[in-house]
Amino acid sequence: MCSRMILCVLWPSFLMAGLGSAIVFAFIDPLDVAIFGYIQLEREWLYAFGFFLFWFIGAGASALTQVIRPQKGEEPGAEIGF
Repeated sequence: MCSRMILCVLWPSFLMAGLGSAIVFAFIDPLDVAIFGYIQLEREWLYAFGFFLFWFIGAGASALTQVIRPQKGEEPGAEIGF
């Protein structure tokens, strides 16, 4: 992957991670979250973990899109018979 393609994967996933974190943590207070019933983390740690989790999910979806998109000179749908 070239650096431009990597940026095309990471930038939109970063933006969506910020939006996803804002929406989720608007409804869920991180201090109410207990991992395995008894481990309570600080608020900042859960904010960071949630952001990076959303960023990882978004980057995975964007990377999958980059992998399956048609390459230059290739007709879309040619390998499946459309």
